[in-house]
Amino acid sequence: MFEKDIRFVHKKVDESWKDQAKPNTPSPSEKNQPAVASAQKSQPQSEPKTSKSFMNLVTSLGMQAMMHLGEIPHPETNQPEEDLQAAREMIELLMALQEKTRGGLSLQEDKTLSGLVSELQIKFSQKA
Repeated sequence: MFEKDIRFVHKKVDESWKDQAKPNTPSPSEKNQPAVASAQKSQPQSEPKTSKSFMNLVTSLGMQAMMHLGEIPHPETNQPEEDLQAAREMIELLMALQEKTRGGLSLQEDKTLSGLVSELQIKFSQKA
C-alpha cells in the first residue's frame, strides 16, 4: 500500500539518567578541594540502624531451628518433633548470614545473631 517516510524534526532525549549514573563524579569546584575533604568522606559512618526486617528474619530462622531441635512444638501437630538435619541447615544458614553481614550490623543485631547462633549450636550438640 502506501509507504510514508516519517522523519522527526525535533527529537527529545531524556538525559536526566546521566545525573544519577555519576553521583560520585566530582564537580569542577570539588576537584579543586584539598585531599582533606576526601579523607573526611572516607571516615566510618555512625553505627548502622537496627532493621526490624532483619531482626524478624533472624528470629524466624531461630524459631525454625528450635522447632527442628524439638525445643518448641510444631505449629501443626502441637507436638515437639526432632529433625536434626533440618536444624543443622537452619544453624548453618544463620552462620552464613552472620559471616556475610559481619561489620554491617547494628550492635543489637550483632548481639542477637551471635547469641542465637551460640545457643542453637549448644542445643544441637546436646541433641546430636
